[in-house]
Amino acid sequence: MLTAFARAFKTPDLRKKLLFTLGIIVVYRVGTHIPIPGVDYRNVQTCIDAAQANHGLFGLVNMFSGGALLQITVFALGIMPYITASIILQLLTVVIPRLEALKKEGQAGTAKITQYTRYLTVALAILQGTGLVATARSGALFQGCPVASQIVPDQSIFVTITMVITMTAGTAVVMWLGELITDRGIGNGMSILMFISIAATFPSALWAIKEQGSLADGWIEFGTVIAVGLVMVGLVVFVEQAQRRIPVQYAKRMIGRRSYGGTSTYIPLKVNQAGVIPVIFASSLLYIPALIAQFSSGTSGWKTWIEAHLVRGDHPIYVTLYFLLIVFFAFFYVAISFNPEEVADNMKKYGGFIPGIRAGRPTAEYLSYVLNRITWPGSLYLGLIALVPTMALVGFGANQNFPFGGTSILIIVGVGLETVKQIESQLQQRNYEGFLR
Repeated sequence: MLTAFARAFKTPDLRKKLLFTLGIIVVYRVGTHIPIPGVDYRNVQTCIDAAQANHGLFGLVNMFSGGALLQITVFALGIMPYITASIILQLLTVVIPRLEALKKEGQAGTAKITQYTRYLTVALAILQGTGLVATARSGALFQGCPVASQIVPDQSIFVTITMVITMTAGTAVVMWLGELITDRGIGNGMSILMFISIAATFPSALWAIKEQGSLADGWIEFGTVIAVGLVMVGLVVFVEQAQRRIPVQYAKRMIGRRSYGGTSTYIPLKVNQAGVIPVIFASSLLYIPALIAQFSSGTSGWKTWIEAHLVRGDHPIYVTLYFLLIVFFAFFYVAISFNPEEVADNMKKYGGFIPGIRAGRPTAEYLSYVLNRITWPGSLYLGLIALVPTMALVGFGANQNFPFGGTSILIIVGVGLETVKQIESQLQQRNYEGFLR
């Protein structure tokens, strides 16, 4: 990997792309530290220090924003509205025939779906920004902090609208920066910004574990976390690269005087076909009851039960529901993102077949059977990886923002592998010697 980056910096055009990407990353990180107008920054820092990085409901969104959410900065919402909008559009593509037709139109249809994603991102940013401002004004953003209700001193309508517009504009700028990296940088812009947001929280979280440790001045806990992180990275790389290759043979066809086909290829089915999306879905769904309980008044029985069982990350009921939801969403997402019947029809159209399997419906049934079998270990793997922060909580009292949590490791390793592959592919294009030397 280091050799690939060294060779990339020696190539002039790739060096320009890498430096441009680094410049965009610097701009993005600067924006995560600029507070929005109407916020008392000193009170925010006081509450963050008092909370000791244990933020419960907003931990996931805060992680995707690189810690900017709880500081209520210009880029407080980060890349999360765009992620949510992309997932919603991907799910609606299966339900709405118009979106499905656009997806099949190629580049023009993809550009139209991207435009819809931008509009939905702005709408979600307005909704999430309004919720964040309302939470900050009520003092519920930092429960237990003595100055939580003084984070927004001026609670007039004009100041509230200004705060929401600023955060919405910040989200639009983040989306634009990601597209700049995709067009003029090394590509995969949104994923790289997500990678930077998560990686930016690692040093402070690791040092907090060292400061809170008691064995050898905290260095034993620090070393244990590093060792666990390395093991998890190796496991994630191994599983993310694992795939089931289904062989496909194409029959020879004579068109005029030329013969086509007769080649052998394969269909790569990844063990973790769903990626990190089931973990995000499960986390978001479990946040909803706790969020409703937080904003409801009174001491009713259902609110007490939710606060006792679905807020604490180390409670057995929470852990069980979290694991089951991840497994369920893994199968759900694979079912809507991979259509065996469509793949079988395309193979039949171009004269392809799986050796030993008849073309058409038997091929679709075989693909569905194989996909279900490999999704089981993939979903169980996702559930176990996502529960590592909970085991850390029970093991040696780490906080909810355990740096080597399942979601963060999955995203960092996945984006890292994809970025290295893109750089290597561009290097191969530029250093190709050809047949004649």
